[in-house]
Amino acid sequence: MVETVEVLLSSEDIAKRIKELGAQITKDYEGKSVVLLGVLKGAIHFTSDLSRELPLDVEINFIKPSSYGDGTVSSGTVSLDYIPTENLKDRHVIIVEDIVDTGHTAVKLKDYFADQGLASLKFCALLDKPDRREAKDLTIDYLGFAIPDKFVIGYGLDYAQRYRNLPYVGVLKGAS
Repeated sequence: MVETVEVLLSSEDIAKRIKELGAQITKDYEGKSVVLLGVLKGAIHFTSDLSRELPLDVEINFIKPSSYGDGTVSSGTVSLDYIPTENLKDRHVIIVEDIVDTGHTAVKLKDYFADQGLASLKFCALLDKPDRREAKDLTIDYLGFAIPDKFVIGYGLDYAQRYRNLPYVGVLKGAS
């Protein structure tokens, strides 16, 4: 079956919201250095664009959890395929997610960093699907957009490793 895409968030909507998130983070971390920890592969565009909105001392690194494979639904089991090698003790870390769905990945990351001695740990997500949340005690400190429970692609989000390059977020129709 051939897939079609319906635009949910335009590139202009995304850029405007990232600018607002950048202003909020800049205010919260004024005079401090931060580590943006992008969640691979989906948050690569968001992490990059967000970093350019932060006139702070910013380091960028990545972490790679996995739970989807090539499907459209999280498996519920999260593994960490890549973790940063540098010491993050006493650092202000912002985990940058493309999307929070069930919340299992964010909880796994929170648990992983709990005993790392961070100065602070915050979560920033471009998208949130509150209707899919299973991790009820999860807090997203910096949120771009709450969206309906639809499978979305574009702006880093994929379906079977395709569509990450789209400059907008869209709903994939006809995916099986």
